Amino acid sequence: MRWLVGWSIATAGTSGPVTAGATGPDGEALQPVGSQLLWSDPDPLWAVGDWRPDEVRVVTVDPHTRIAVLGTCGASDEDLRLGLLAARGGALRHLTAWSGSYTAVARIGRRVTVAGDLAGARPVFHTPWSGGTAYATAALPLADLVEAHLDIGHLAALLAAPDVPEALHDSTPYLGVHRVPPGHALILRQGAREIAGYDPVTSLAVAAPPSDAAGAVDGVRDALVEAVRARLTAPRHVPGGGIDPGPVPGMGPAERRAARGTPVPGIGADLSGGPASATLALLAAGLPGVPGTVLGHGSGAGERLLAVTFNDLAVPGREAEVERAGAIAADPRLHHVVVAGGEETLPYTDLDGPLTDEPGPSLVTAARHRARLAAGSADHFTGYGARQVLDAHPARLADLLMDRKRRHLVRPVAALTTAEGSVSMMVPARVYVAARRLARTPYRSGVDRLADQLLRRRLDEPGGTVGASLAALTWARPGPAARWLTGEALAEVSGRLQNAVGRPGPGPGQRPGDFRARAALARHAADLRVLEQAAEVRFQRLHAPFLDNQVVRACRALPEALRVRPGARAEILRTVLEGAGISELPSGWGTPSHAPSATAARAGLRIAMPDLLRLFDTPLLADAGLVEARVVRKALRGAAEGEPLPLDGLADLVAVELWLRRLLARRGTCWTGTPARQRAVPTGSVAPARGALGTGARP
Repeated sequence: MRWLVGWSIATAGTSGPVTAGATGPDGEALQPVGSQLLWSDPDPLWAVGDWRPDEVRVVTVDPHTRIAVLGTCGASDEDLRLGLLAARGGALRHLTAWSGSYTAVARIGRRVTVAGDLAGARPVFHTPWSGGTAYATAALPLADLVEAHLDIGHLAALLAAPDVPEALHDSTPYLGVHRVPPGHALILRQGAREIAGYDPVTSLAVAAPPSDAAGAVDGVRDALVEAVRARLTAPRHVPGGGIDPGPVPGMGPAERRAARGTPVPGIGADLSGGPASATLALLAAGLPGVPGTVLGHGSGAGERLLAVTFNDLAVPGREAEVERAGAIAADPRLHHVVVAGGEETLPYTDLDGPLTDEPGPSLVTAARHRARLAAGSADHFTGYGARQVLDAHPARLADLLMDRKRRHLVRPVAALTTAEGSVSMMVPARVYVAARRLARTPYRSGVDRLADQLLRRRLDEPGGTVGASLAALTWARPGPAARWLTGEALAEVSGRLQNAVGRPGPGPGQRPGDFRARAALARHAADLRVLEQAAEVRFQRLHAPFLDNQVVRACRALPEALRVRPGARAEILRTVLEGAGISELPSGWGTPSHAPSATAARAGLRIAMPDLLRLFDTPLLADAGLVEARVVRKALRGAAEGEPLPLDGLADLVAVELWLRRLLARRGTCWTGTPARQRAVPTGSVAPARGALGTGARP
């Protein structure tokens, strides 16, 4: 786990800045464990964890003006200087305009600006501390610093309405630790904080301007090529050749982390047979015609990209995908490795793992992903995020109606009708009515409707493909785990939504489809961050170029009429590859593969049922008043036996329960100090006082 942390403290009268900000309330000196100081008081900044040397860059213009960029960034030092000077004048967007995935911290006098990313894969957190504000790219270190309680209300909202920003707002699982929304920056001036957005959103005040589809796809191609190039041109890392400071204290035994193996040196990529991972693998392999890639970079000419395909032997139905992956990997520039997964890699079968910064459904599949990643390279490309940035959220149909582009609804509605296995005219009519209703519904009304649904436990949704699309044609909807929460927990989340009436919602005139798509992307990026921590392989870096700022911006420029077409993602990526000189693709390119994942989840539930029943024998979620143990146990048995229950909701419940148990078993802290500071989030019971579900509880 890698993170950065710093703080900004107010001045002390007229005597100048407080330089003793690294002193706790007991007088002990505080600094992060295993850290390197990037700049000192006032307003110090540290990089903590196993950062590579090239991943931490500090550029100084003068003693009072400097910038730190942590992560993979394709900008030169001169580019960083120009961006810093632009940020000094208030142009924050320049800090997020370079290729790669990184966090930028600009210090201009006593003003500190920390820019988060657009997707939310590199979040920024902050909390009041010592008369000022502390910030970090991980929430747990800040919880340690301020000795935070658990925020049980946040966990309830995470289960009841995970895709609704108004339910979660800026909260985290730790009371008093707040999250900066994606697309925003944290600005600190002598301890005072401000949250500022740096990227515009689509407005419905006027119709969306006509956009050039071909030009937009070219923009996606250029952004993806630059994203891949930023990784290929970075200095190569030899696994095991550097200093490994070990895990953050309390995040898991060092011997368990060491047992996860060491990746192969070089560049690698997932090759699942789907279009997203295949696109990145082909671009990274340096095939003829790809602009900007470096053939043979690092180990001389003839270097081959390691392409890893996971073949789930325990679940039938993936033969066609594996065959497509093999056809793509037939090129001599790719070295294909197939990782066979048996019953031991099914979801839920191996729930042992490290503590992550926050809970996420990836915790139930971490061992499955670790088996694939352990066979990968030191730098490994993944296609995560492609579906979220390229596909059309069903709510985008309402956006088309707002722009009076009704004819573009014909193809997606026809595809839904075919998927339902019916030619009834009722399907187009129902979809059109739902899209028109959403287009005419104010955001506040949509949130109020969800609050009423939760309060009255009206959580049943129609099944099938059409039913899921109709349920998504709303401003806000319950999460898949909401049906198993207690009435008290649902009432708490309903209250959070009603109390949000005074807070700003979407941007002025933001469209419902665009708003829902951004929320879905943020949730996916947050879960990918959990996966990266839970399935960590030592010395390995996971690269998700589709979540880079420049790629997200390019994808958002795609016309709605293009992205709502059936199979749009596969066609866009095919065009991207053709523009890069890659035209020979296997038949079946872009075929979706949703069914095997549900099959794998049910198979894993059946095998892991004894362990899951023990996990929910006396669950901490029940102690906190969020669920009833018998209700969850019944749902687990039913899902394993094939009942049509939302499997995503069960994964959410199991993940939060696992995370709570790992948090309570934790020992140590992320900070140096006296022996009294053994743990800022101490052990004990998570049961909140009656009626205080949202006020937090000390675990």
